[in-house]
Amino acid sequence: MKSHHLSLALFAALLCLCDSYTLRNSVSWAVASNDVVVEGELDAVSEEEVAPALLVDNSGLWKQAYPPSVLRNGAEKPKETVKSKKEDAAPVSSASRVFSYRMEEVKAPASAPSPPPHQETARTARYMAHYSDWGHLATISTQDKIKGLPFGNIFSVSDGPMDNSTGVVYFYVTLMDNSVADLRSFPFASLTFSEAEGDFCRQQVYDPEDPRCARLTLTGKMVEVGPEEVEFAQEAMFSRHPVMRKWPVGHNWFFMKLELKQVWLQDWVGGVSLIPLEDYFKATPY
Repeated sequence: MKSHHLSLALFAALLCLCDSYTLRNSVSWAVASNDVVVEGELDAVSEEEVAPALLVDNSGLWKQAYPPSVLRNGAEKPKETVKSKKEDAAPVSSASRVFSYRMEEVKAPASAPSPPPHQETARTARYMAHYSDWGHLATISTQDKIKGLPFGNIFSVSDGPMDNSTGVVYFYVTLMDNSVADLRSFPFASLTFSEAEGDFCRQQVYDPEDPRCARLTLTGKMVEVGPEEVEFAQEAMFSRHPVMRKWPVGHNWFFMKLELKQVWLQDWVGGVSLIPLEDYFKATPY
């Protein structure tokens, strides 16, 4: 009898917890209903469009990770969410509503064409730089426990809209990211792509470390995009990653690009290729 009563009590408690949630779709995040956001962040009209702006505080996607010394031009840290003392003392334990992106606005990426013949090394490098939507960026860490050691991170990238490859890789970043904080101290980095990101290696049953599954590492200096180039950088990134338009403005996003020093390619057995920058930029990925 006691076990039966305990089961009923647990079931009733579960119903109470579920009462405060509404299922919108399978891609959702919970946010407290009493969150107050920075003025000016909510620049869209619908609840779903402004949803990412609510992720700045306790349920934020990006946590503050940078020391004050890395801020650009002596700028202040992004303003924190405004809360009363009472709210500060009581952390959010559960959400009272759920929101989601309007997924129909994000188009499925077009399938990449077949890779070039492996003998065409410059064209292969441009192919990988253009058709890769993300890469692995390695920096020299400024984090206390691993200061001076390598630190790797994943970044969404673009070398231009799908119909306009440049070979120059662009990034949309925030100083709240550890890797970007690293770059303020030492701006050189390596960006690695793998052909395993697409379908080719799976179709050929190549392991990602198989030399026939191409790997490209671009090494150079990470610099902030200048005013004359911002419009193109925005088109390059937002056309390939449309969800970025809705990322919270309070994180002070800005554009960076990689100024190349070396193009390293492993594609097929028999060693690697160091591709001259002139050949890399002359080649086309199509």
